[in-house]
Amino acid sequence: MANILVRLKVQDYAEWKPVFDELAALRKSTGSKGGRLFQKSDNANEVTVIFDWDSLENARRYFQSDELRQGMQRAGVQGPPDITWLNEVETLAA
Repeated sequence: MANILVRLKVQDYAEWKPVFDELAALRKSTGSKGGRLFQKSDNANEVTVIFDWDSLENARRYFQSDELRQGMQRAGVQGPPDITWLNEVETLAA
């Protein structure tokens, strides 16, 4: 399993979120296993997503897709996202 940490700024979260949701089928078809969505506590337009993916190769295929690029433009993403490719090493106890 691979994890991908994505940070991005959007013009308006309320306009961005429906487009993000529309891309769920594309994410799933490229191996996404879901994830967690966060907003910065003092700025709802700064978004972080931690995705679980079946492989880094499939995640890269999604993040390089034309469909994603077009969706990000429609959704008002400001600038390129900051993407960090992660391999889980250990699950920690509380």
